[in-house]
Amino acid sequence: MKKKKWPMIVAAIIVIIVIAAVAGGKDDEPKKVSSDGQVQETGKTESTETQSQKFAVGDTAELKSVKVTLVSVTESEGSMFTKPADGNVLVGCEFEISNESDKDIDVSSVMSFEAYCDSYSVNQSITGLTEFTQNGKNQLDGSVAAGKKMNGVIAYEVPADWQELEISYSPSFWGKAMTFFVPLCRIFISLILFFKENLS
Repeated sequence: MKKKKWPMIVAAIIVIIVIAAVAGGKDDEPKKVSSDGQVQETGKTESTETQSQKFAVGDTAELKSVKVTLVSVTESEGSMFTKPADGNVLVGCEFEISNESDKDIDVSSVMSFEAYCDSYSVNQSITGLTEFTQNGKNQLDGSVAAGKKMNGVIAYEVPADWQELEISYSPSFWGKAMTFFVPLCRIFISLILFFKENLS
């Protein structure tokens, strides 16, 4: 009789683990939050859930107590010392990362970020980064203590006729990511907001 109980115990444990994983998985999804930190509710259909995981310039996304905002996106043709290849431009993306967890997190511009331009994988441009850090902006590398923030820029070299830039940030190497989509037109909106804030 004792031997027959073991399969039932093992099956019960497996069921409990699966239920816990499914229930906890909902909390592991990226969420859009407002400026006051409130989660913006979306519908529960599959299409709106997928849509809610796509973020734009100015949006703040939250995943596992880490909030990420794509503050601005700037395009540049470079300068004398940071000239992109012929037919390309530099795109600088400013992010703010807020660590609201109870432990430090590491941010790496190489390991934490993944980018695609018009569906093609692109790597960050180390040389192009200097074009966007000359005005005091930092590079997105380092440790963020619990309750603290990091602000910095990551740069990419993309074709001059690019249409959409997709940038994903993951707080942990094995975890899910928060993905921001930048249509070309959003750069002009970002520039207008930048000049409006700095000239007012």
